[in-house]
Amino acid sequence: MTFNIQEHLPEDFAASSRVWIYQSDRTFFMSEALAMEEMLNDFVKNWKSHGTPVKGFANLFYSKFIVLMADENATGVSGCSTDSSVRLIKEIEKKFSVNMFDRQMLAFLIKDKMEQLPLSQIAYALQNKFIDADTLYFNNTILTKKELEYNWPAPVKESWLAAKIL
Repeated sequence: MTFNIQEHLPEDFAASSRVWIYQSDRTFFMSEALAMEEMLNDFVKNWKSHGTPVKGFANLFYSKFIVLMADENATGVSGCSTDSSVRLIKEIEKKFSVNMFDRQMLAFLIKDKMEQLPLSQIAYALQNKFIDADTLYFNNTILTKKELEYNWPAPVKESWLAAKIL
């Protein structure tokens, strides 16, 4: 599975643009992805911070991750506008019967296939060589467009996970 994420991100957003990544507990079907695309586009078109339009972006990646981005050089994102994005994700959860807020489920690229492992099983996966320091990990804690472009996914050894398990 090769994918150049830079090709799918807006070029006119600052490298410091704020990013939020939500990971689904399952892969979305094509029909769901198409319905979700409309929801994401509607959200971005109407996303506001204190009444001012947010320069935003939203897309589904790898049929599993919803990435939201706001270029705060154009308009700062307030608590209310962040809350509205969380409401969108909760609406998606309800509509498609998925969990988008399980931060204990981690995603890796293993043998060109997306695999999810619970954080509690990472030590076992390492011990049994299911994953290693060079396995690509989808670090959903990244905060900026630049990190998204260059560090998502990234080898386990270059993520926050390294300190916990290596």
